[in-house]
Amino acid sequence: MQAPILIVAPFRKLAEDIELVIAEQFPKQKKLFRVVEADLEDARKLLEKNTGDAIKVIVSRGGTARLLTSAADLPVVRIQVSVMDVMQAVLQVSERGSVHKIGISGFDNMVYGCEEIEKILDMHFIEFVIRGEEEAEAKIQEAIRQGVDVLVGDAVSVRVAKKYGLKAKVIESGKQAILQALQEAVLISRVVQQDEVKSRMLSSVINKSQDGIVAVDGEGKIILFNPEAELIFHRVRYEVMGKPLAEFCSSLTGRQLHTAGEIMADVYGKQMLVKISPIQNGSSGFTIYTLQQVSEVQRLEQSIRKKLMAKGLTAKYRMEDVIGRSRACQNMKNKAARYALTDSTILITGESGTGKEMLVQGIHNMSQRASGPFVAVNCAALPENLLESELFGYVDGAFTGARKGGRQGVFEMAHGGTLFLDEIGEMPISLQSRLLRVLQEREVMPLGSESIIPVDVRVIAATNQNLADMVAKGEFRQDLYYRLNILRIHMPTLAERREDIPLLARSMMKKMQKLNPQLTVLTDAAADFLQQLPWPGNIRQLANMIERIMLLTDGTEIDRADIQAACEDDVEIRPFHRSSQAVPAAQLTEAAEHEEENGHVLQSVEEETMYRVLQEEDYNYSRAAKRLGIHRTTLWRKMKKYQHN
Repeated sequence: MQAPILIVAPFRKLAEDIELVIAEQFPKQKKLFRVVEADLEDARKLLEKNTGDAIKVIVSRGGTARLLTSAADLPVVRIQVSVMDVMQAVLQVSERGSVHKIGISGFDNMVYGCEEIEKILDMHFIEFVIRGEEEAEAKIQEAIRQGVDVLVGDAVSVRVAKKYGLKAKVIESGKQAILQALQEAVLISRVVQQDEVKSRMLSSVINKSQDGIVAVDGEGKIILFNPEAELIFHRVRYEVMGKPLAEFCSSLTGRQLHTAGEIMADVYGKQMLVKISPIQNGSSGFTIYTLQQVSEVQRLEQSIRKKLMAKGLTAKYRMEDVIGRSRACQNMKNKAARYALTDSTILITGESGTGKEMLVQGIHNMSQRASGPFVAVNCAALPENLLESELFGYVDGAFTGARKGGRQGVFEMAHGGTLFLDEIGEMPISLQSRLLRVLQEREVMPLGSESIIPVDVRVIAATNQNLADMVAKGEFRQDLYYRLNILRIHMPTLAERREDIPLLARSMMKKMQKLNPQLTVLTDAAADFLQQLPWPGNIRQLANMIERIMLLTDGTEIDRADIQAACEDDVEIRPFHRSSQAVPAAQLTEAAEHEEENGHVLQSVEEETMYRVLQEEDYNYSRAAKRLGIHRTTLWRKMKKYQHN
């Protein structure tokens, strides 16, 4: 089997160094490389003999790399020659004895930067730039006429110099330069192979598509015609290829040829919805027509919407439902709107209660996947075994208690739409490798199955944890972190967008109007007071507070006194807690002492606060301790003390 990376070394020493770097740095990937020794025209002839689908990328150096770039329809990676490489060659020849004149010869990338070497070594060189093998003879003869004692340069220059009896030394490339070139070649080879797989997959998709797909070039001649198009046009592919589309369907020609959009057209007696997609490829271009029967489109759309509504796989919030005029909120929404136009994975970070899922639903409804399903999974809400089956599904009999007939996983359910993985930081590390594979390969294997199911899903993940810290502690896979962290949005806390609190409060009052229909006004004094409270629970806590106020308040308006009364039932935001940051236990202690000169009350307040925060954080001691402003160990010790009292 031919290796995908062909390395053409212009001289033996370089070939040996390359073999050494491969052995040291790529011991398990040796089969990727084939190293040959050839220079310039010999390299071109070698390439002609080795052309084939197996070679994906070429690695070479100097003039040979330049020649192969023009001769081969393949990517060519150059092994760079650094200033240090040239300097090392100069120092080696200057140590051999009395050298008066040193010549440096080679292609322009070889002699570039020699001025710096002259300054460093306090020496003078004569540079000879060659642009091809045919120039080497003349340049070397010129070097001899100018009295050059010794020459350093590329392989062809040195070969010609020795032919004329001139001492010469090849400028060698260091191991670091070789390693960088090989790493780049491996990456390019993988990308090319992935593109080929995608191309074959695309061809398969086109041929199996239930839509008619026709593509024409800039002159309107057919260059693609899939099997469904054969049925629609009553023509077989070999009859139409290379012929003008106008010969077979005049309704798809004329002004629509280069205009993107959708049109209704009569094609052989059937009403078709035709999507026109002009594609510009450099100086040339082509147009793709996708044809669907109108009656079939309507039937499928009704069927899909009915199924989605029945399963509840829809996103009810839109981007305009995310309320806020603050700079922090606007920056967040602008970023989300831009990201919605892509299919890339998004990671949303932020504290609990900041409205992450609402934003995710808004992104889905603004994206091209809005008509597809929206599926949300809380990774912290399920034990590991249930989470695995929830994500990937299972087949009949996969495990004890498995539902008869099996079950779809959420990746399958979200096919063509968006999958929201909330609390991704809580996912067990044993499942993270499976998730990474799905994100990379875009395919799932249900539990108990040997079949692979391709999925087209846009993944959005959210967390209130610092995943980078978790990676450093070994609690989260680094490769999964980088796969998720492609596009990132940080949700500001309510304390970071205080100017939005009145807007949010009034909007919540409207949504909760049924709780107290006569209550319609939030006074300015009340709004100002709400802005002063800390809100460690963010928007979720504000919503809970508004609901409490709506139920407790008489009259038609909410005033400051109504909020103060409601705060008495919430120890986290009682009026004496003015800080917008986490509430340290010491502050809780001091505040309670001001309210009651009684040690039992103090302990009761502290215990109540800790239990409340732990419950809200699903008994995650790390998150609860962070909100309380104490160390996790301190929280654990205090809770143990209260349990023994």
